[in-house]
Amino acid sequence: MPRTFVIDTDTASDDAVALIMALRWPEVEVKGITVVAGNVNLDQAVRNALYTVELCGADVPVYRGAEKPLLRHHQHAEWFHGKDGLGDQGYPPPKHAPEKQHAVDALIEIIRANPGIVLVTLGPLTNVALAVSQAPDIAANVSRCVVMGGAACTVGNVTPAAEYNIWVDPEAARIVFHSGLPIEMVGWELCRGDANIRHHEIDEIKHMDTPLAHFAVDCNSTAIQANFNQSGERGIALPDPVAMAVALDPVTVVNRMSKHYVEVETVSELTRGMTIVDELGVVNDARNEVIWHSVVNRPPNVNVCWEINIPRWKEMLYSVLK
Repeated sequence: MPRTFVIDTDTASDDAVALIMALRWPEVEVKGITVVAGNVNLDQAVRNALYTVELCGADVPVYRGAEKPLLRHHQHAEWFHGKDGLGDQGYPPPKHAPEKQHAVDALIEIIRANPGIVLVTLGPLTNVALAVSQAPDIAANVSRCVVMGGAACTVGNVTPAAEYNIWVDPEAARIVFHSGLPIEMVGWELCRGDANIRHHEIDEIKHMDTPLAHFAVDCNSTAIQANFNQSGERGIALPDPVAMAVALDPVTVVNRMSKHYVEVETVSELTRGMTIVDELGVVNDARNEVIWHSVVNRPPNVNVCWEINIPRWKEMLYSVLK
């Protein structure tokens, strides 16, 4: 019996690679892809999702969702991913159109129809916040909600305090983090350092000489320079595929994860979107009991991923591109 996934994305270059991983992973069935404005505008993100699905030869419905954050103006990341989100390579338009049903309604329907489904979020959490607000019962049907977002006790990638997906719509993130969904937060810092796809590894991927391998590298062409400009990192940083690796194979990918109370800052402009992790509020895995050595004295609501098995995550990436 395949595991069922539903993926919410603001499809740009790293999102597209994450979608490839899910669509090509053995014994995983993607029931739907819901799209939100984020890295690029909504229409472009939908187009990119459709194109990626077709490139994989998959038959998965794509749904158009929220055009902007709950309360704020949409602020894109085209400077990082390119005007079209895919490195401005001139990819042709997709052959198919998105479904007529709205992404929020699709999320509710898909999750209700598939108890135990894994929800993976790769962009701002606007669609998911609207879904759990309209249908709070769906949280109980989700076995895991793997969120690419946040920066756990470290510097952010859009401000010193915050990671882009959470910063873009912090109000939505706060709703989701307090929704009862079984959240696993995979922060952007997990794609840094040796988790970057270095230049010799990029060459290895190109030498696979498959359409997916070329696409994975080429669509990240602007992201390579942007990654260096932003963080001084050399290579391709792939936060969304790292999160997808955690979703697909947590047993071998996750080296360290623990449950904590996590809050999202929504008021301060200085720390807008900051994911504030109460590191002292943890769960005793041996007895599954909460240890109340907590600064804020509130129950843990998020599993925070602190460390991944980098060779394993890269092995997973290579396997789907061959």
